[in-house]
Amino acid sequence: MGKFDENNSVIESLGYTARGEYGIPGRRYFIKGGNNRTHHIHAFETTRHLAFRDYLRRHNDVAHQYAEIKYQAARACGNSSEIYCQLKSEFILLHEKLALEELSPQ
Repeated sequence: MGKFDENNSVIESLGYTARGEYGIPGRRYFIKGGNNRTHHIHAFETTRHLAFRDYLRRHNDVAHQYAEIKYQAARACGNSSEIYCQLKSEFILLHEKLALEELSPQ
């Protein structure tokens, strides 16, 4: 993400405001339109996200568990994206670790 951070000014020159990780480690978040947030950009390093996605595709039971956790989190978060992310975090971190281990077994 270092290279991405070095180029924040390019995105800001297009009218976006950099918000850093904004509650999600490893993410870079940009908004445009002030409080109206007409546009937003989320940037991540892709390895762990793709590993997690592919892991869910290989493990249907885990994908169903994740869907249920997301559903329950959406019901419990009161429209707070921060709370929503927190409620999913433990599950994601566990299965992200397993996904990366499958990707490069030792």
